[in-house]
Amino acid sequence: MKKAANSEKIITERLKILLTNLLIKSFVKDYEKTEKTEVRERYAMLSGTTGIIANIMLFILKLLTGIFSGTVAIVADAFNNISDAGSSVVTMLGFRMSSKHADKKHPLGHGRMEYITAFIVDIMIMIVGIELFKTAIDKIIHPDKPEFHPITLILLGIAILVKLWLYLFYRKIGNTIDSAAIKAAALDSISDTVATSLVFFTTLSAKFIDISLDGWATLIVACLIIFAGFKAAKETVDLLLGTAPSPELVESVYEFIKKYPDVQGVHDLMIHDYGPGRFIITLHAEVSEECEFNHAHEVIDILEKDMNEHFGAIVTIHLDPIAVNNAQVDSLKKLAEECLAEVDKSFTLHDFRIVCGESFTTLLFDLCIPVDSEFRDEEAAELVAEKIREKNPTYKAVIHAEHPFV
Repeated sequence: MKKAANSEKIITERLKILLTNLLIKSFVKDYEKTEKTEVRERYAMLSGTTGIIANIMLFILKLLTGIFSGTVAIVADAFNNISDAGSSVVTMLGFRMSSKHADKKHPLGHGRMEYITAFIVDIMIMIVGIELFKTAIDKIIHPDKPEFHPITLILLGIAILVKLWLYLFYRKIGNTIDSAAIKAAALDSISDTVATSLVFFTTLSAKFIDISLDGWATLIVACLIIFAGFKAAKETVDLLLGTAPSPELVESVYEFIKKYPDVQGVHDLMIHDYGPGRFIITLHAEVSEECEFNHAHEVIDILEKDMNEHFGAIVTIHLDPIAVNNAQVDSLKKLAEECLAEVDKSFTLHDFRIVCGESFTTLLFDLCIPVDSEFRDEEAAELVAEKIREKNPTYKAVIHAEHPFV
């Protein structure tokens, strides 16, 4: 019996995946080329259109079911679906606007419009949740036991399956094109699935107990919707404010640059996000000071071009000449690194060079301090400089303190 149930579950999951893949292959031309703006827009149009149709159908289904059974929680859930349909419209508009070409006022394009529309969707979700919360309180104060009808449970069961499929559908597309707006829709769909399941069980309880749980079910549904909207809004605001790039992206940049033997090291890496598929990479590439200037310039030009093609980003690289295989520089750099570690093991340095005078040897470098360090910039630089002086009074450190951007 258990084996049969598991087999049925597996078959159901595969059917859901097949339906999603069928829709993508049928309506998204060049669906594998997700780095292209026009392909992302086709994915968004498919997502939005599917969401609108599905949610309008669910709205009608739940509204009629709620009126028929006299269950306010089902009616409330129905209006949540119509708000989801509105959210799909906003998402589609956002993608259409974000795909506009760059202009004089927006030379880097309109990619962040997708984040703005995602935030609007999140606010709409929370407003619906707040209105449902008010309805729930009134229903708790003035309880009215709904009537039990088997047909109600059947219709709610259908609604649960549709919303569960929508969650999987949105999640697939959201992850495929890395869309905050569609990921927010997926989060909303799974919270709707939980909410409708809750309504299902409270409706079923009307047959067995003489207490109305309708208001309490509506209250829980409202709280789930508000929580989902708040969580999605926080993530979207983070994107608008600017968050650190993913560790995977940062590591892939470093690994890509390792393929170029003339580049001895990388520092001051910055990745600016201007919307999905639209970002700028800037970095400092260290090249031996003995490398002929024109050759070094050519190496950097080739690296910029290759990174642009590989990452689909605007890439700007600053060339930093460094001393390579210089025993004196290597020895003093090692000494400076030891002094850094004595102050804080998380400190690092780059752009290290020396100037030898008659009385003093000046050590010049950039001190990289983690953003969550307990030390202020000036304090950290002075502590490291003091450690270096303690090692040798003829050493003078000129330190520029900074923070990493990745």
